Amino acid sequence: MPIKYSYSEIKKMTNNFKEKLGEGAYGTVFKGKLRSGPYVAVKLMGKSMANDQEFISEVGTIGRIHLINVVQLIGFCVEGSKCALVYDFMPKGSLDKYICPQEGRALSLSYEKMFEIFLGVASGIDYLHRGCDMQILHFDIKPHNILLDENFNPKISDFGLAKLYPTNDSIVSLTAARGTMGYMAPEMFYKNIGGVSYKADVYSFGMLLMEMAGRRKNMNPFADSVSQIYFPSWVYEQLHAGKDVEIKDAVEKEKKMVKKMIMVALWCIQMKPSDRPSMNRVVEMLEGDSELQMPPKPFVAPREIAEDHGINVAL
Repeated sequence: MPIKYSYSEIKKMTNNFKEKLGEGAYGTVFKGKLRSGPYVAVKLMGKSMANDQEFISEVGTIGRIHLINVVQLIGFCVEGSKCALVYDFMPKGSLDKYICPQEGRALSLSYEKMFEIFLGVASGIDYLHRGCDMQILHFDIKPHNILLDENFNPKISDFGLAKLYPTNDSIVSLTAARGTMGYMAPEMFYKNIGGVSYKADVYSFGMLLMEMAGRRKNMNPFADSVSQIYFPSWVYEQLHAGKDVEIKDAVEKEKKMVKKMIMVALWCIQMKPSDRPSMNRVVEMLEGDSELQMPPKPFVAPREIAEDHGINVAL
């Protein structure tokens, strides 16, 4: 079980919150050091989380997960309005730094390493969905929440939006959409597409995989042509037309690897949850040698959904 720390201990381990590692919608992360020596990442949560009993119970559940691809929760603090989580420190930072490597900065990963990372992330999400007493739905899979250790092993982090459900629950109830725009599954917004389930995490994983395979953000308003603004639509049309996706400085083996990543991503981001594979199937697709079948077009605009599927897209 994770250790319960006092707020004064949290202040001491972070040297009074001296070194900031990052900031998100739900808290600020600082570098810390335990008395026993190891470095840690301390996430100071927003005040609204402090007295949330659901948060406490989720800390207990997530704290029991000891999996190579899930960041280890060491401890937590709940003291008045102060609330913090203490995690293992990941020296290579988050995956978002490696999507669009900037010129002059050595943050580019080989395609082989990227493939290994995504196989690890897929295995981690599959474990959350099927490997625990309770099904853990993350609801915020995105580049910022995939951390890398010193050997670039991926760790899923930030369970601030995660929800726990019995493993036999196929559809879950949510009072509001959860997640980050650009990675959030369409069933969070559109009625009649399908209920919210573990397939929401599959969609987010697909969007993440697509960005890493293309080494660019999925939405790029500054693309060379209008057709390339939304990368998933453009790359689908390329593959559907039998064309190869141009990959700079890649050997044949790497081109095949990237094509497989893109094909898996296209299956994951299907509009209807029922058309998406489970994470267990995603792992099989990534590991397998067989040629993957071309998926249906992943519709992205409400107008396209309505025209092609006859779906009611009222919010």
